[in-house]
Amino acid sequence: MALPYRERYLTAQDGLRLYYRDYGDRRSARTPVLCLTGLTRNSRDFADLALRLAPQRRVLCPDYRGRGRSQYDPNWRNYDPMVYLNDIGHLLSANDLHRVVVIGTSLGGLLGMGLAVLRPTAVVGIVLNDIGPDIESTGLGRILDFIGKDHPQPDWPTAVAALRASLPRLASKDGDWWERFARATYRESEDGILHYDWDVALARPLLRANGRVQDLWPPFRGVRDLPTLVVRGAISDVLSEAGLRRMAEAKPDLIHVTVPAVGHVPSLDEPEVQGVLDDFIGRF
Repeated sequence: MALPYRERYLTAQDGLRLYYRDYGDRRSARTPVLCLTGLTRNSRDFADLALRLAPQRRVLCPDYRGRGRSQYDPNWRNYDPMVYLNDIGHLLSANDLHRVVVIGTSLGGLLGMGLAVLRPTAVVGIVLNDIGPDIESTGLGRILDFIGKDHPQPDWPTAVAALRASLPRLASKDGDWWERFARATYRESEDGILHYDWDVALARPLLRANGRVQDLWPPFRGVRDLPTLVVRGAISDVLSEAGLRRMAEAKPDLIHVTVPAVGHVPSLDEPEVQGVLDDFIGRF
């Protein structure tokens, strides 16, 4: 059966082979969407959203280096936002894309802001999914504890159970959703065991920083003239209610929606989000 997307690869400037999914009609007159994932995630996270948007426009969903089907970097120091932004820039150039709407989850939102600052004409609108310039230390610590060490699982039901236990605030979803989430989190290896589908070395730069995060307000102020939608999980430990309020004060035209009973991060298919997101993307 034909896949609903094109599987494509890009050679990065340093020779690493990077994977991305390419949905929709490349000739569409609507502005393409660039979906940027969270820290350890990959293009599979955006499968449902990309399929929903693809009838109207092109959608690109890359796997960052060290995630999913992209190659792992032999030098862990390259797991760095500036390197990711360079890779994303090459992706846009390789596809002759000059204007995109960015949907960025967690790290992806920060990269979207960085892209808008580095390429001010390339980003015409941005969706920040549960991320902002103020990152709560409790959430960052939890994420680092989770990603920096592999936790092999013997089979898929066990993997689902492990994720439900370790990410209780993630979402209130049915069993099918958790199954898909597990299959976007683990990969089957030659040893017959399920392993995380990311290079655990990508946590090393963050651990080396010992929880210190650079000032993210300059890049947020850099998107002050861009249409921006913020989605927040009501029980998020990464973007607090106070943090969202500070963003709205700094950018009065900010559009924002909070998803009840959901933590970091909303899946973007919640009823509270879909209409707002569709209206926002429909502007471009």
